[in-house]
Amino acid sequence: MASIFTAVGFMAALGLLLATILILANRRLYVYEDPRIDQVEDLLPRANCGACGTAGCRPFAEMLVKGEIAPGRCTVNSPATNKLIADFLGVALGADEKRVARLACSGGAHVAFLRASYGGLESCRAAALVSGGGKGCSWGCLGMGDCAEVCDFDAIRLDRHGLPIVDTAKCTACGDCVTVCPKDLFSLHAISHRLWVACKNLDPGDEGEHECDVVCTACGRCAQDSPEGLIEIRDNLAVVDYTKNALASKVAIERCPTGAIVWLEPDGRIIKGKDARKVVRKEALPLA
Repeated sequence: MASIFTAVGFMAALGLLLATILILANRRLYVYEDPRIDQVEDLLPRANCGACGTAGCRPFAEMLVKGEIAPGRCTVNSPATNKLIADFLGVALGADEKRVARLACSGGAHVAFLRASYGGLESCRAAALVSGGGKGCSWGCLGMGDCAEVCDFDAIRLDRHGLPIVDTAKCTACGDCVTVCPKDLFSLHAISHRLWVACKNLDPGDEGEHECDVVCTACGRCAQDSPEGLIEIRDNLAVVDYTKNALASKVAIERCPTGAIVWLEPDGRIIKGKDARKVVRKEALPLA
């Protein structure tokens, strides 16, 4: 019996010692966390999309409480909820210009040739691994909708020609479409960037037109008609300098012969210039 009591006493003493160590360690290593972080996080959408520039809603909440970022940076929340967060923290709402995803391609199936038939997994990324996906234009959209599939906000759909259409009202600029596109056709832009080159083809003009009716031919007319420095022709492609965006106007698109450079209206309409050739074909081009 004495040995049993000795063992029980030893275990009790050991337990007391370990508990004391844990209590002291907790006091020594304790890191204070502002309770407002949890409260602010509860007001965030928990989409963890990264559109605010942080890794997710929790880091965003932490930065909000520290005063390192403004509530208005969250583009998924409603303005009313962001205002509620600002009032709760006693800070200015702040606001960044809305950004949206833009697609640098207009080459739907009715204007751009397919040179090979792809029969594998219905995925742009998979198709791109097989000789580029079969499209004549090496830079063109493959139209299988990886971008629409990864969009958690239902902001992208494919039109009848297999071309992604971005709903700017729903787009949060999370960047998932930018990441998933194997052709690097998506980029994030301020909504005020309305002068847009809907093409990424770097082939010389005649070669590009052989594959797509709406290709940029690098004719230079848009650059000639724009204020100096707004547009330049680089590697057979018109490139807009958005640091000079205040100079942009519809004048730049008027003489584009293919309609590759367009003007984007706030309501989603795409405006082409008066000299752009009319696209009347409704059906997909045959496999060539």
